[in-house]
Amino acid sequence: MEVQVFGTKRCNETKKALRFFKERRITTHFVDLEQRPAAAGELRRFGQKHGWGALIDRTGKRYQERHLHLTSLSESQVLPLLEADPLLLVTPLVRSGNEVAVGWDEAHWRTILKAGD
Repeated sequence: MEVQVFGTKRCNETKKALRFFKERRITTHFVDLEQRPAAAGELRRFGQKHGWGALIDRTGKRYQERHLHLTSLSESQVLPLLEADPLLLVTPLVRSGNEVAVGWDEAHWRTILKAGD
């Protein structure tokens, strides 16, 4: 089993996610969003499963800096926005096969691991 984790090296939640999988001897492929943004197809998987609004980190500094709290975003605006600025994403984003999880979601990760056994 292999798990793909999207996040940044500075994100504590991402670090904890990587440690969670490492402790369980699960091979992880880390995608640093500061180095390489997630592809539109990857983002669509997460957005379709969890809703586009769930992908935006509304509590993050980047969200406030861009003054997005003053606007309302339609679903058609979210994907291009996240492609252009991946640091607006809630992290970590975890994918294994067709299963995806957004943010810190240890219970969902355990379900993913059980499904992979």
